[in-house]
Amino acid sequence: MRIVTIIGNRPQFVKAAAVSRRLRQAHDELIVHTGQHYDDELSRVFFEELGIPAPDRQLGAGSGTSSEQTARILTALEPVLAELEPELALVYGDTNSTLAGALAASLGGFRLGHVEAGMRSFDRSMPEERNRVLIDHASELLLCSTQTAMSNLEREAARGDSHLVGDVMADVSLSFRDIAEERSRAPEERGLEPGAYFLVTAHRPGNVDQPERLALLVELLEALPRPSVFPLHPRTEARLESTGLLSRLERADRVELSPPLGYLDFLKLARHARAVLTDSGGVQKEAYLLAVPCVTLRDTTEWVETVEAGWNVLVDLDGDRALDALERRPPDQRPELYGGGHAAERVVEAVSAYTPRR
Repeated sequence: MRIVTIIGNRPQFVKAAAVSRRLRQAHDELIVHTGQHYDDELSRVFFEELGIPAPDRQLGAGSGTSSEQTARILTALEPVLAELEPELALVYGDTNSTLAGALAASLGGFRLGHVEAGMRSFDRSMPEERNRVLIDHASELLLCSTQTAMSNLEREAARGDSHLVGDVMADVSLSFRDIAEERSRAPEERGLEPGAYFLVTAHRPGNVDQPERLALLVELLEALPRPSVFPLHPRTEARLESTGLLSRLERADRVELSPPLGYLDFLKLARHARAVLTDSGGVQKEAYLLAVPCVTLRDTTEWVETVEAGWNVLVDLDGDRALDALERRPPDQRPELYGGGHAAERVVEAVSAYTPRR
């Protein structure tokens, strides 16, 4: 089967690292990189570190508003899909690249598979949530990370074939954490002791695009009682600079600002952190897989299992709640939630067994 995999940002590169090598053993796969993440630290370095096959097409979408970026990707993708004529287009997650890929496939009459289908935060103010719903209802093959996701699709009467496969990002995290331990010296280079610092990420539009909420984020970071490493997503850095808050964070005694990290450095820093603070769905999950407590800077999450298991606390941008959460001891138990490292195998099995409905 000819499959076109459409990816464009860091989490999708990680997920494709788990799936593409296996997929190519059984099928003819071509990778289209939309260029949504074009910075080296957010793009090229992930292909190199994770051994993802080189993209067969680069669209160079670049930055802009969500509407502008989605429109550029869609316009560039349509002729590429028409040329390649895939029997299945495969998309990951919930980004502008995912939505544009889903629309291009649907408009072009190509069948669509969605990896990480069925995830819901039930917060329609999030662009990612709107994307998820649209993509799932355009897809013929729905590949779900959790039973909760399967239940969400059943409740919505999604028409595609749904399969519980586990989480492909978990495959990569489990495979690369020991490699990161050996190769990365990110904590040592920063003079950080294991368990004595926090790792922070923030990039969601709801947190960084509104000046008043961005100020709350800065106040929260200034109040953290331990050294904190804060790799700056380009979007976040631009918003901090435009509001005059970047210089304030640069003066904060316990906050170390950093360029975006490669995957191995990120894994090593996360694995040895006292806790992770994030507004990223993927980072919530990576923290859980690494047995590191997570404080989520949102009031909803699509990864509800991590909260139910007691390893993740939702605090939004409330500094007092964040500080209280950071004092909590994690539970003694950490159930297996995401497929035990076999999700990519199940994705390929589901793709191989897929029979289009007539």
